[in-house]
Amino acid sequence: MSRSRAPRRPARRRRPWSRSAIDGSPPAVLIGVDGCRDGWVAVSRADSGEFRWRRIDALADLFRDAVRPRVVAVDIPIGLTKRGARLCDGEARVRLGERRCCVFTPPIRPMLAARSHAEASAVRRRVEGKGVSIQAWAIVPKIREADRLLRRHPSYRPIVHEAHPEVCFALLNGGSPLAAPKKTATGHRQRVRLLRAWCGDAITRALAERRALGCAADDVVDAFATLWTAERIHRGQATTLPADPPCDAHGLRMEIVV
Repeated sequence: MSRSRAPRRPARRRRPWSRSAIDGSPPAVLIGVDGCRDGWVAVSRADSGEFRWRRIDALADLFRDAVRPRVVAVDIPIGLTKRGARLCDGEARVRLGERRCCVFTPPIRPMLAARSHAEASAVRRRVEGKGVSIQAWAIVPKIREADRLLRRHPSYRPIVHEAHPEVCFALLNGGSPLAAPKKTATGHRQRVRLLRAWCGDAITRALAERRALGCAADDVVDAFATLWTAERIHRGQATTLPADPPCDAHGLRMEIVV
């Protein structure tokens, strides 16, 4: 039986950085990223100091720009255990105290091969004797995406770092975790106030464009928080949780950078 040729897929159009950026400004070099419903929201800071933002379909899009970023900080687990907890998550929970619930338990590596919540739960139950919540399963596709990117492109590993927005905000707040959840009006105002002291009105302008970006307000706020960490990494001011992070079976560092 003859085969009909499959239609050619149209080339993916790369979304430009926000039009709020100054025309002709230098390419973005520091980037903070947070997951959103239809991909990722990325906030960048160029050498000029100008902030820009856009939504991307895939983390790989960050490396398709004319200039490769120097530092990317992303709110996604990087480096996974075969079983058991990661040290970095435990240390982040200690830092957050009563807000420790903000640090969710990432999947163990065998779960990345699962294609359904039921299959993932069965894998974890077989390895650790417990299942996985539907909330934790919902983020597995993005963890799988980041894992594949860094395993396929080892040269990206020194550039891409795991960050946690709530740990960032605790540090921005003088070491004290923010008591109000980020989705509450009070929590949102607290986080925007802390960011504004660092980035000026860039956070306000980005939030005004969140509907055009196709993401929630807290996604934008968290992306700015991870960009703050990217800047600390670039300046040599960042530390890691734990201080001497181990690597997983594929050489990915199991750490949270703050």
